[in-house]
Amino acid sequence: MRADDPDLIEVEGPPSLERPPDLVIEALTPVVTAERLQRISDVVRARTDDLVLVLDRISDPHNASAVLRSADAFGLQTVHVIVGERGFKASRGVSKGTQRWLDVIRYQSAEACVKRLKQDGYSLYVAAMGSDTKLEDLRGTGRLALVLGNEHRGVSQEMATLADGTFSIPMRGFVESLNVSVAAAIAMQTLTRGGRRGLPPARQRELVARFLMNSVRNADQVIEQFCGND
Repeated sequence: MRADDPDLIEVEGPPSLERPPDLVIEALTPVVTAERLQRISDVVRARTDDLVLVLDRISDPHNASAVLRSADAFGLQTVHVIVGERGFKASRGVSKGTQRWLDVIRYQSAEACVKRLKQDGYSLYVAAMGSDTKLEDLRGTGRLALVLGNEHRGVSQEMATLADGTFSIPMRGFVESLNVSVAAAIAMQTLTRGGRRGLPPARQRELVARFLMNSVRNADQVIEQFCGND
């Protein structure tokens, strides 16, 4: 896929919320349908930061897009990305806009990523062929970060050294590896089965506000008008 393909977008970090969440919610709730508001509420209640993904220099925009789409589908809110030489691009056609609903946090090095995750209490496990640790073995782990590497080179040596361990996905055929987006989907499905710990109330309110901003055309103008009427 050409770097200048108009279908590609550079995926940046989480969108900022410039006003207090409660104000945004109060201003925008009246202009969305009851069905949309319920959908947002249901999605937010199902979200988790107990399980996150780390993408270590993923280069194929189709793979990146498929991973983001699966993360949204399985209720993961946060994807940490160590940016490679070509940036971190997604395909609009594949991602279906799911990057708008996720926190995509970018780093320039594995060290910076690992430092933040460990400060936040995560254990990091790297996908690796032949690992004795299977996905099922990680189901009882608390805050868990799953690391998936570049399509050709795998994870960096820096990441492999800093991580807490490795995991593998059992395979019974002749093939020895899976496409990174397929591996990510299998891992998320396995580790979210039965549910994960939800988000704290303040984090949920933040997401409701952000999702309303994404759902309302000219949301900033609506909020300005609401504030002007107070």
